Amino acid sequence: MTPEEAEFTFVEVPVSDPRVRPLLRELGDEYSSRYGGDAHAELSRYPDEEFTAPHGGVLLLLLERGEPVAGGAFRRYDPHTAELKRIWTHSAHRRRGLARRVVGELERVARTRGYRRLYLTTGPRQPEARGLYLATGYTPLFDTDADPETIGPLPFEKHLAHTARPEQLATPPHTRKASRP
Repeated sequence: MTPEEAEFTFVEVPVSDPRVRPLLRELGDEYSSRYGGDAHAELSRYPDEEFTAPHGGVLLLLLERGEPVAGGAFRRYDPHTAELKRIWTHSAHRRRGLARRVVGELERVARTRGYRRLYLTTGPRQPEARGLYLATGYTPLFDTDADPETIGPLPFEKHLAHTARPEQLATPPHTRKASRP
């Protein structure tokens, strides 16, 4: 592990953790500026408990020297599928591959909890997210040649190698050193 990698740690936290608020606020502001209106309501669309292990979900923060710089979550979509949600990188830390690290860690956690498929949607005005998911092996469930504005939410999926036993679906919270993708 390089010194740079040692500075990064993933932590599993509840939505109520105070370190989550500034990042979700910034994500809501960004959605509002890209799509108009107040997008903060979209971030409260699902009950917070859906992002906890007992309910089949997780919320991860990527900390750099103890400070949150990126994060993401998943919730149970169906018994075999986790839905990725709320993936973000703080605006001061973009273009460093942090979202790729977050997606990779969410995939790892989902796999260990027994999920076999990941599903997500991103907005048509988020070309960075679309590019991230294409670059990390997600299959678009839409016509990639169509104008994204005519499609609406852009759905993706990725099948995971199944390595976990059913009893691992609700593993306890974890803290783990982040590695390079």
